[in-house]
Amino acid sequence: MTETAIRVALADDDVLLREGLASLLERSGFVVAGQAGDGSQLIALVREHEPELAIVDIRMPPDHATEGLDAARVIRAEFPDIAILVLSAHVEVEHAMDLLTSGERSGYLLKSRITDVDDFIETLRRIVRGGSVVDPVLVAELVAARRVDDPLDALSPREREVLSLMAEGRSNAGIAESLVLTVGAVEKHIQSIMSKLDLAASASDHRRVLAVLAYLQQ
Repeated sequence: MTETAIRVALADDDVLLREGLASLLERSGFVVAGQAGDGSQLIALVREHEPELAIVDIRMPPDHATEGLDAARVIRAEFPDIAILVLSAHVEVEHAMDLLTSGERSGYLLKSRITDVDDFIETLRRIVRGGSVVDPVLVAELVAARRVDDPLDALSPREREVLSLMAEGRSNAGIAESLVLTVGAVEKHIQSIMSKLDLAASASDHRRVLAVLAYLQQ
């Protein structure tokens, strides 16, 4: 599989959004294997075509509750190698965490926060390659829900910025570029974060994301 041949299944009951996303992906070198308007259609589509990536909305017919996530769980159970991106208009902390902590090749982004097409496309490729991506808004919700006297209070403002980007699945180089720091400075911040939060260090971006999410979920 090459990056330009990544096959994608799309599921969203908003036809205009779904068609627009399909057009964007095709212009960016992806192959849209098919589109679905509800969870059952998505599962059937994935079983037939086994794409590398499934992009799923959380709330779809018939009840507009968690149908998308329910379908994502079925796909993850049957096809653990298929990457799954939850693309939602809503912050669903509890439900999203269930999927994100289940393994690699997963992500959660808010539709309203996607403002850079190139960054979005690179995010999709990073997920397919095995990464985990979490929207900063979700991280903020998790941080806000933490208990009083939280160890996160020990983090400096810069360390909080680094932590948020770590949870997005950014590499050290990516964090450095985003914050206009040297890679060495980022490494020192991460070492400090891991020490203050009592997290085991890891060279794997995926494990690092899961460690951060596991901590925030406590």
